[in-house]
Amino acid sequence: QGQLVESGGGLVQPGGSLRLSCAASGFPFTYYAFAWHRQTPGKERELVASITSTGTTTNYADSVQGRFTISRDNAKHMMFLQMNSLNPEDTAVYYCRAESEDVKTYWGQGTQVTVSS
Repeated sequence: QGQLVESGGGLVQPGGSLRLSCAASGFPFTYYAFAWHRQTPGKERELVASITSTGTTTNYADSVQGRFTISRDNAKHMMFLQMNSLNPEDTAVYYCRAESEDVKTYWGQGTQVTVSS
């Protein structure tokens, strides 16, 4: 059974940085594209960043372009989100998602990111 476990969330001041990690197990990591989503209470979950199975192509939401960087380590079955220049609007629960070409999907349990002074 596939599993994703996020870590690295926490409380950070505006302008600060955090690095989220997503550890994957139980499925063939290199066949899956990955993404980070985030959600705040009362709002729909939104796509923040995505990366292809090979890591050659990444995409970002306009709101995080230039501040966030998604990456993956296929050897370690890990995926990351480096978040810089954080602002209070980035406060949310961040979720890791893995999806294969035949649309088999796994979700993590989420990690809270709070940006506040």
